Amino acid sequence: MTRRTKPTVTVERVYDHPEPEPGARIFVDRLWPRGIRKDAFHYDDWAKDLAPSTELRRWYSHEAAHFREFRARYRAELESDAGQEAIARVEQLAHGRPLVLLTATRDLEHSHAEVLAEFLRESDS
Repeated sequence: MTRRTKPTVTVERVYDHPEPEPGARIFVDRLWPRGIRKDAFHYDDWAKDLAPSTELRRWYSHEAAHFREFRARYRAELESDAGQEAIARVEQLAHGRPLVLLTATRDLEHSHAEVLAEFLRESDS
């Protein structure tokens, strides 16, 4: 059995690097970012299904004090069958290339994109 290497995963804000870069650029927010025209933003896939559920996103409301609990709840969503299907689709789309997760979130350290990147780096698939 051959084991694939873990993907290189980075997180960037959509406002920082709108131009194409090496790797699979995956937009991982559920909502489209303000002030960005779809024809002026380079991304390979909009993986809404990898974003936290609407209920979880509203509960968290980007309050850093809730981050630990948010992280646990979001990881549980990623471990669900639907989450695993979405991850498999994105990994297949990347096809061994580095993954660049794109988000409009200001605070990357406390963002779902950072939790997702961590989850993907730990993935054995």
